[in-house]
Amino acid sequence: MRETVIDIQNRRSVKVFKQEQISDAELMEVLKAGMNAPSGGNNQTAVMIVVQNKELRDELSALNGKIAGAPEGFDVFYGAPTVIIVAAKKGKGDPVQDGCLVMGNLLNAAYAMGLGSRWINRVKEMFETDMGPKLIKMAGYEGEYIGIGACILGYPADGFPAPIEKKEDYYKIIR
Repeated sequence: MRETVIDIQNRRSVKVFKQEQISDAELMEVLKAGMNAPSGGNNQTAVMIVVQNKELRDELSALNGKIAGAPEGFDVFYGAPTVIIVAAKKGKGDPVQDGCLVMGNLLNAAYAMGLGSRWINRVKEMFETDMGPKLIKMAGYEGEYIGIGACILGYPADGFPAPIEKKEDYYKIIR
């Protein structure tokens, strides 16, 4: 049990990945962790769309980078070979909160398995373009979805970054 807490405390975002694709077994373990995230009222509004197709991955990176105002050609997915797009169905329960819990589980599970990961923002904005409905359709889902985030995954090329100092007033206890 303590190992889980240690993993959560030591997890770091990775920016440099090996080009080698993660195994299907590793991917499934990470996805299972995402599937077991809590959701409001057990509505399970979140879905995960795994992109390992390089052309589509690069198209998503270019769109996300354009939204971010990144220089043309900058890979906002930092070379990670797997991208898990988390979205949540509109109109039921608490889709944003549900999707964020899925993202947290994906990130923590990846670290526990020795995989590098990082949360990439601007998926909400990506889903407000034609790409959102296109991804939903490609994945075989129906309905309207909100983009939550992208979890990039791969084998870290340089290990995991060192811990950073936490701000002194990160929490307050009121008794």
